[in-house]
Amino acid sequence: MSGRTMIERPRNFVARAVLFVALLAAAPVALAVPSFARQTGMACEACHTVYPELTHFGRVFKANGYILTNLKQVRDVTGKKEELLELSQTPPLSIMAQASYTQQKTSLPDLSASAPGVAQNGTAGFPQQLSLFYAGKIAPHFGAFFQLTYENDSGALGIDNTDLRFADVTLLPDNRTLTYGVSLNNNPTVQDLWNSTPAFGFPYAASNATVSALAGTAIDGTFGQDVAGLTAYALWDESLYAEVGGYRSAKQGATNQLTGAAGPLDGSVSNVMQGVAPYWRVAYEHNWDRHSIEAGLYGADFKLFPGSDVGSPLRGQSLQGRGRGRAIPVRGRGAPGYGRRDTHPRVDDAGCEFRGWRVGQPGQ
Repeated sequence: MSGRTMIERPRNFVARAVLFVALLAAAPVALAVPSFARQTGMACEACHTVYPELTHFGRVFKANGYILTNLKQVRDVTGKKEELLELSQTPPLSIMAQASYTQQKTSLPDLSASAPGVAQNGTAGFPQQLSLFYAGKIAPHFGAFFQLTYENDSGALGIDNTDLRFADVTLLPDNRTLTYGVSLNNNPTVQDLWNSTPAFGFPYAASNATVSALAGTAIDGTFGQDVAGLTAYALWDESLYAEVGGYRSAKQGATNQLTGAAGPLDGSVSNVMQGVAPYWRVAYEHNWDRHSIEAGLYGADFKLFPGSDVGSPLRGQSLQGRGRGRAIPVRGRGAPGYGRRDTHPRVDDAGCEFRGWRVGQPGQ
């Protein structure tokens, strides 16, 4: 195989790169996963305004499966120039550390029998979380955002937000683009292109040593890292977006009480879905000059086993946007404790989202 063949970039990739560069607009300084910056050769501000929300360029990069790269590739092609292998010489790894100190207004009671009183007020998390990311291109048309996280409350390492994508783009007869793909992920809305839905929505980070809300909308983090979902999406003309798919429970650390094995899951475990929960997302974005405005709708329909209670599965719907939800908590199984989210929310919520932002040069 000649050296020229080994370094030759496919024509379709060059076309994509030109398209990506044409869409690029600089934004104020923000933080992002460093492996994406190393892979693309661009600063974090290319894809982010206020981390983790994305610029238009960042959304196109995500829709295309995180595959845009400026790194030298290890390639293998056939005599017909068909790609057999394309691997980056630098693995797209990143690390994140999060430390915290939490002081509550009112001390909590000391639950120990030997020394009744109040608990220590002031909790240091060092680290609160420590994460390792594989974020970037894996192969042609295939990329990943994969996160492993150590948490101080569990003292264990576990799978965090994960989004594996296969994507491609085609040029339509009217010279408009159609980007399409599939996402295999473990948290409803983690795959969303705007990073403004619950998986990446505000607050972006919070202390784990506070008394948290006992109820919330089902789509708002209730099933994060406890499901496996497969969705298909299409982005027309980098403006109109549609996605549909389904989620099924994929609990970590849960076992069947009869078999002692990892499944099948039943009502003895909290927040177990019966069957597949459908998920959908539609959005339209308009861009002009350095401005973007987007309106969209997303939702899901969850049908849950009622935990340790006896009866038929609990049904709830979550049709959401950027609005407040109403939740009716139902008692679930679990040891009592401050801040424990051990409820089965039944949700009937409707709304829409309407977002706009300006992307400008640094310092503007």
